[in-house]
Amino acid sequence: MEAALCSRLALSPNHFLNARNRGGKRFLFKYNKNRSTLMAASATGVGKGGGLLERPTIETTPGRESEFDIRRSRKTSPPYRVMLHNDNFNKREYVVQVLMKVIPGMTLDNAVNIMQEAHHNGLSVVIICAQVDAEEHCMQLRGNGLLSTIEPADGGC
Repeated sequence: MEAALCSRLALSPNHFLNARNRGGKRFLFKYNKNRSTLMAASATGVGKGGGLLERPTIETTPGRESEFDIRRSRKTSPPYRVMLHNDNFNKREYVVQVLMKVIPGMTLDNAVNIMQEAHHNGLSVVIICAQVDAEEHCMQLRGNGLLSTIEPADGGC
């Protein structure tokens, strides 16, 4: 029964902590990676051919936010710009390397364009994202010796 229920949930039996059979229902429990969210799935009609899969319930550990809640709050928070300022201390190649290392998904072409814009105009937008992420990117850029600030973005991402 666990294998049939697991296949319907698209999860392997190894994901589950335990399975319990109570009054004709089978309950399966699973924690997510950081063990802050507990999922419980139940099925009725325990026997051959499986049973009716009921809607899974999700419970979070008190005092901890789930990954979904964190992602949702970041998407709904107002966007911020991470700004790169020109400086006369760092070589252009180094600035490109740091941008590619710090900003997720940054390509070589984008990093070169951002560096060139900051060099010629004195300022360039690196990325527009949630405030929490913008603060983190800004601190990482500063930690690598680049001049960086954040500011609220007008409009959406």
